[in-house]
Amino acid sequence: MCLILLAFRHHPEYPLVVTANRDEFHARPAAPVAFWPDAPQVAGGRDLEAGGTWLGITREGRFAAVTNVREPRATPPPQPASRGELVSRYLTGSEHPAGFLARLPETATRYRGFNLLAGDLRNLHYFSNRGGGTAPLGPGIHGLSNHRLNTPWPKVTGGCAALAVALERAGGAAPLLESLLALLADETVAPDAHLPDTGVGADRERLLSPRFIRGSDYGTRSSTALVVTGSGEVWLRERRFGPDGEIRGEELLRFPLRPGYPAAPPPV
Repeated sequence: MCLILLAFRHHPEYPLVVTANRDEFHARPAAPVAFWPDAPQVAGGRDLEAGGTWLGITREGRFAAVTNVREPRATPPPQPASRGELVSRYLTGSEHPAGFLARLPETATRYRGFNLLAGDLRNLHYFSNRGGGTAPLGPGIHGLSNHRLNTPWPKVTGGCAALAVALERAGGAAPLLESLLALLADETVAPDAHLPDTGVGADRERLLSPRFIRGSDYGTRSSTALVVTGSGEVWLRERRFGPDGEIRGEELLRFPLRPGYPAAPPPV
């Protein structure tokens, strides 16, 4: 996952809105978004190589997502664990998000660099094993790519601005989903003066700078739009892509959260 934009307790009708692009090598197998046979309370895609996921939500309102940290010069740990297992472990558990993330430093060196979001409709927390520790997210719009939370990369700042506009114009969950997928499709390349320097070279920085990455070997594999309504209904839509941005399929899950889910307080 290379771009996550979210509005947490920001909109009076939608306590959680998430829109995200997963960028990955096209050869890596993945399953479409669905409820998992071995954990039927979890809805999300699945990495068929390592078994984890990049983003998911449960019928109880637990939500988690992960992005990699771009660090081409870093030495990986021996036999690194899959970062997607962190999302799966949180979604299939019952621990409070703050407690779950507080224990991560004990095992964080097993993983390459990552950013993890974990929470529910009342509490949402962030952790990175590349500095910054654990932090709660306040109400508002937030963006995350392959550096720390709210780092002002062009795709993050532009994406957050586009998300704010989509929320202002929201005319119901279904049209909002369409707007979220549309803003993820932006292929604008950032000006050189605004490109980050992550050690991959200027040409690679340009290639990776749009929200949507079109490539033959590597690129955006899926775009996900998630809307949770104030009444506790979840709308989860995923659009999948093959090499060079070819659309490969789309899924829509719509389901109510179970009674007793942690309802969000009013927006601040």
